[in-house]
Order: sequence, then structure tokens, then C-alpha cells
Amino acid sequence: MVTEQFDLDESRRRGVRLPRRERRAQLLAAALEVFVAQGYHAAAMDDIAERAGVSKPVLYQHFPGKLELYLAILDSACDAIIANCRSALESTDDNKQRVAAAIDAFYNYVGHDAGAFRLVFESDLTNEPAVRGHVERVTTECADMIAAVIRDDTGLPTAAARLLAVSLVGMAQVSARFWLTDTDGDMAGLSRDQATALVAGLAWRGIRGYPKTDEQHAAEQQDPR
Repeated sequence: MVTEQFDLDESRRRGVRLPRRERRAQLLAAALEVFVAQGYHAAAMDDIAERAGVSKPVLYQHFPGKLELYLAILDSACDAIIANCRSALESTDDNKQRVAAAIDAFYNYVGHDAGAFRLVFESDLTNEPAVRGHVERVTTECADMIAAVIRDDTGLPTAAARLLAVSLVGMAQVSARFWLTDTDGDMAGLSRDQATALVAGLAWRGIRGYPKTDEQHAAEQQDPR
């Protein structure tokens, strides 16, 4: 994520000319802070330039408009979520552990992304087709990966496996956001590990009930765990 790659305050203190790549990272970090704090519609390019410590012409040299800047942040945020999900699924061949790892990937993201998850899951600009496409890409690509595992494990038709996968992604997204934002409610006493374990347990109790393929069933009979 841009906030993890660039120390915005340090760059402002230095007050020196930055290479193009570093300048872009600086501007994205500033824009993320402003968009998270104010939302897309209330944020202004003046605010972002001021937060970054640059002039508006410098900002416009890198991004022709506010929407392009917003989409660049969404690209980075969506890539991070999808990569986390992929790593979770590839971390083990044990499906129970895969479910837990995939759920934890979403909880880990919402807890450590400096608020960028709000731009992905709670954007106030979802009526904009380009933004909606970016947001839907998270569900689509994560669900595709999970559906492939479900289909291979159960032998269910592609459509059925995909519906189950979308349901799992939705469960992870919604519960993770609720756990993080309900700081003054019941969630205040629930750690991330506890929350992840609860939701992963719920998901696994549901998904494990679907039949496994004959090949996997035979393998488990020979090597039960």
C-alpha cells in the first residue's frame, strides 16, 4: 500500500526535489489520507496538494484530475487484497486452514491499511462505473480463486462453487469491517484472532458439509487425519 511505502511527513520535512516515482508515492499517500478523512466528494485537489506539501501544478503533472488519483489508490488497494487472498489459499493444502487463512487475510487488511479499505468497501463514488469496476474486482477475483478450490474439492458445478465462494468473500468482508468499526460496541472486547476464529469456524462448518470428490475421499480413507 502507498502508506506503507512512503513516509509522507518525512518527505515534507526534507523539502527537496523527488524522483518521479517517489513523488507519485508521496502524492498517493497524501491523497489516501484526505480521501479517507473527507470522502471523495468533499476532498479537493487543493487539500491533497497542501497535505503533500506541493503546489497544485506539481499534483496535476502526475494526475490529470481527482478521479484519476482516486482510481490509482483503488488500484493499489484492490491489488493488495487480492494478493493477500491468493497468498492465503496457497499457504496450505489443508482446506480448513485455507478457510481460516482467507478470512484472516481480510481481517489483517482492514486492520493494517491506514483506512484504504473504506475506499474499497465503503466508497461514496460507487455510481461511477470505473470505481464500481475496481471495487467489484476484489469480490470477483477473490471469489474466482476460492471457487476453483471448492470445485476441485467437491466436484460441484462451476456456478454452484462460485456462489459459495462469493458468499465466503462477502462474509469475510462484512464481518471484518463490522469488527473494526464497532469500536464502541460489543466488538471492543473481541481481538482480531478471536474474531477471525469465530468467522472461520462458521464458514468451515458450512463448507465442509459439501461432498468431496471420489479421489479425495479415497485418499482420506487411506490416510485419515
